[in-house]
Amino acid sequence: MKVLSKFHLDGFILGLLTMVLLGAVVPVSGSAADIFGWITKAAIALLFLLYGTRLSPGEAWAGLKHWRLHLTVLSVTFLIFPLLGLGIWFLGRDLLPADLRTGVLFLCLVPSTVQSSIAFTSIARGNVAAAMVSASASNVLGVLLTPLLVVLLMTTGGGVRIGAGAILAIMTQLLLPFLIGQLLRPVIGGWLTRHQPLVKYVDRGSVLLVVYTAFSAGTVQGIWRAVPPIRIAEVAVICAVLLAAVLTISGGVGRLLHFALADRIVITFAGSKKSLASGLPMAAVLFAGQQTALIVLPLMIFHQIQLIVCAFLAPRFARKHVEGEPVPPVSTAPIAATSAR
Repeated sequence: MKVLSKFHLDGFILGLLTMVLLGAVVPVSGSAADIFGWITKAAIALLFLLYGTRLSPGEAWAGLKHWRLHLTVLSVTFLIFPLLGLGIWFLGRDLLPADLRTGVLFLCLVPSTVQSSIAFTSIARGNVAAAMVSASASNVLGVLLTPLLVVLLMTTGGGVRIGAGAILAIMTQLLLPFLIGQLLRPVIGGWLTRHQPLVKYVDRGSVLLVVYTAFSAGTVQGIWRAVPPIRIAEVAVICAVLLAAVLTISGGVGRLLHFALADRIVITFAGSKKSLASGLPMAAVLFAGQQTALIVLPLMIFHQIQLIVCAFLAPRFARKHVEGEPVPPVSTAPIAATSAR
């Protein structure tokens, strides 16, 4: 367990692997699959409703004061990542089948994480408050930007076709619950703050449901017989190269724009992350009726790699602080809250 905790391979990650195994060995089908589908949709709606209660207007206003930093993080997440994803899409035609290339491109379009971005920023002695606002803003904007980027890039790139029905589903299943959460924040925000474990269970539980449903559908459709282990290894290598490229670019951008070290840490960790908790529900809505299990596979692999790599990088950043460069107080609270997002 000490080794697992060092690599941030906690119970949730083991739960994800368990859902993958169950989906492959004990898939759900027929009417049971329909029931699981509705339960998953309800969990997704509840998840985004809770997202809407997390970012207070006061926090958003305070974050706007550091607009250069947040704009840089958003540019890495929604500009640099998509450009790299498009490059992989076109250059990888002879390396990966269309569904897996679509999955790699899709992972480049989802928003950043929240808890893990904050946690690693805290470990690295970076600007925790800025990381909180940047990561939250990424998730808020991602509800609109990710579907828009999917429509623009995947349709024109010859991938999946996203119709008006998928956009309406995004609006009703993701954006509408989020807006309801914003409206309910004055009523239930305090109660949710006092019951953080409940929020964490809904957060992680919805992801586990989506993973099981997606991989179960893949088993029923016979997808896994068409994906040899060498393909999975190739996806892992591509994800590792992609993460290395983003980490290098984000670090260079931070230095080029003369950000302080504490802010460069935010750009590195919040900019390089991709949210499993947001990406999987979005994929379940956007790619309904398609081979979702294959499409989300690169995102799941990238998520594990980013946790392990950032677990090594954060302490190294903490040792980089030099005399004369202000270091924000380190808060240990976000570390305990690290989750898939």
